Amino acid sequence: MRTLCVIPVRGGSKGVPRKNLREVAGRPLLAWTVEQALAARPQMDVVVSTEDAEIAAVARDLGVGIVDRPAELARDTTPTEPVVRHALALAREHRAAPDAVMLLQATSPLRLPGTIDRALAQFVESGVDSLVGVVEQPPFIWTDGQPPVATYDVAARPRRQDLAPWQRRYRETGSLYLTRPWVYDELDNRLGGRIGLFVMDEVEGVDADTEIDLLVADRALSHLTSTASGDPA
Repeated sequence: MRTLCVIPVRGGSKGVPRKNLREVAGRPLLAWTVEQALAARPQMDVVVSTEDAEIAAVARDLGVGIVDRPAELARDTTPTEPVVRHALALAREHRAAPDAVMLLQATSPLRLPGTIDRALAQFVESGVDSLVGVVEQPPFIWTDGQPPVATYDVAARPRRQDLAPWQRRYRETGSLYLTRPWVYDELDNRLGGRIGLFVMDEVEGVDADTEIDLLVADRALSHLTSTASGDPA
C-alpha cells in the first residue's frame, strides 16, 4: 500500500502565535510529528503543507517534501479537507497515486513508538475506507437539556471494566486519520465509507491549542523521551 502522509502546518495560528515552531521538549512542535511519520513502517510519502517560508525551511531540514500551500488555503476559516485534496492532487501529478492518505496534525505531537505502524496495519487488515484516531473516555457523559440527560443508566451505574463494547465512549483525538483517496474525491471529507476506530493510548490524546496544552505536551514528551533512553524519569 502506497500511503501519502500529509501534515498541514499553517503559519498564522491565532491562539498561540507561531505555535508550530514553538520549542516543545527540546525541538519545534512540528518536528515530533514529522519524525514520527518518517519512522513509520512501511514507509510513507511524507509532505508538509504550508504557506510559511520559515516552517517550510524547518520541515526541509527534517527531511520531508514541501507542498506550497496557496494563500486561499491558509486562511483562519479554511477547513483541512481542501488542504489535503491539494496535496493529493500534486501527488497524483508528480508521483504514483497513493492507495491511502494519512492525515497527521502537528498539534498532536504525542504518538507512542509503533502507533502509526499499528494504524497502517489495522487499515489494511480491517478493509475499512477510513480510520479515525480516538481515546477512550469515561462513560459518564451528560447532555445539558431540560432536564439533563445521562448517556448511561443512573439507576445502575456500570463499572468501567464491566462495560460492553457498545457502551464504551471514545473521543476523536484529531491526531491521526487514514483514508481512501476516493473519500476525499467524492465526499470532500477525511471520514466516509466504512469507518473504523483506531484506539490510541490516553497519553496520545493531547491537542496543543493553548499555552497549557503546550506545557502538558512538553512534560509528557520529555518524560517519554527520557524513559525510552533509559534516563531517570
